[in-house]
Amino acid sequence: MRSTVPVPLAVTVLAAALALTACDSKSSDDAKHSEKSAPPAAGCPIALKVGPANAATTAGDTGNVPVTLTNRSGGKCTFQGFPGVELNAGSSSWSVADDKAATPEKVTLQKGEAATFTLTYVRGKSGGSQSAAVKALKITVPGAGPAQSYPWSYGEVSLKSAGTPDASVSPIQVAGD
Repeated sequence: MRSTVPVPLAVTVLAAALALTACDSKSSDDAKHSEKSAPPAAGCPIALKVGPANAATTAGDTGNVPVTLTNRSGGKCTFQGFPGVELNAGSSSWSVADDKAATPEKVTLQKGEAATFTLTYVRGKSGGSQSAAVKALKITVPGAGPAQSYPWSYGEVSLKSAGTPDASVSPIQVAGD
């Protein structure tokens, strides 16, 4: 029996279905480790893995959340600078400042190679007026496609002021440095 769907339309539908399944692959070792791949059409496709963290356990303690990005493209990808990091708590969000003491360097990754950056934060007092009840972490890597969101399970984040979290992000660097 012959199909009544025109071949170009069938190919377009198949391509769209394949693209959608490839754009948001997610694996989770546990709630604290998340990995997603950026869409291939949006720059250099990467996989991001958040954690495992050295979480701050008490208000006033400092915690570190490492993020690993892995080149998933067929060629090399070059990154330089700081990733964009935003903390979200429902209708409120706060941009995380770049670590002013760090100097970004150009990082070139071949397929399968990895780079890292670290989010450092101070734990806030639970329910305190100078704390952000963060629920999600939004990460944008320049040249790697749209922002990706991850659940935040490391407690509240202290605020220096209403719009400034007591947190910073390091530049992208070669993994292991």
